[in-house]
Amino acid sequence: MGLLEGKIALVTGAGTGIGKEAALLLAKDGATVILTGRRIAPLEEVAALVEAAGGKAFAKSLDIESRSDIFAAVEWVKESLGPVDVLVNNAGSASKVLNARFLSEEEWNSTINVNLTAVFNLTQAVLPGMIAKGEGTIITVSSLAVLNPNLLGGAAYGAAKAGVKNFMTFLHNTYRNQGIRATTILPGETDTPIMNNRARPPLDSERAIMLSPHDVARAIALCASLQKGAVIPELHICPTFMRDTSADIEVARWVGAPADTPDMPET
Repeated sequence: MGLLEGKIALVTGAGTGIGKEAALLLAKDGATVILTGRRIAPLEEVAALVEAAGGKAFAKSLDIESRSDIFAAVEWVKESLGPVDVLVNNAGSASKVLNARFLSEEEWNSTINVNLTAVFNLTQAVLPGMIAKGEGTIITVSSLAVLNPNLLGGAAYGAAKAGVKNFMTFLHNTYRNQGIRATTILPGETDTPIMNNRARPPLDSERAIMLSPHDVARAIALCASLQKGAVIPELHICPTFMRDTSADIEVARWVGAPADTPDMPET
């Protein structure tokens, strides 16, 4: 019997990268996994992998910037399968413009909505069921950008990930005696599709020394599968080798800058 046998786990951003790998591991441990994301096709592919390995998975498209969609999805899970036992807040996005000097309010708000507000809404949707059962696990993938904010992730991303770390600590301090475990995982650079959106996409040789999505997924699975009397409030995971990111940062500095910016270097 798996360590998560009989549990229901909802994973956001489950179609690729960390979310996909986490879903596969949670299902392997016995959980019924609800795979959510914007695009249904990748979710269905992951569901097929889970089922081929003998697990149970359901694919459900979800707009995590919509509070009503979130509550409807959690209600569907409750009515169809039962209340969510494990929530993995993995979905995230970074703004295209990274420098606070040029970042638009629209991009700021969208980044905050995906990385922070959606976590609040998902948490609020699952908390009543967890409190009623006297147990539940909420795991959020933040970032080491919380500790070292810079132009790699950008102003909005770093602020959102710091906010979500604070929110998870609030949950830990407030609900632990009601059986709710809140965990923040702070990964360093991870070779996921989001890297393709960087101002300077990393070279293959640079990706090779980053964390793999499976590394972070193993940390998620560990935190989810501990016996209910144990919790890991915060877990840092970073690449062994530190790479030189100075070229990335210099490119990112000028993304979105008006052409007549006086101090912008010539290209």
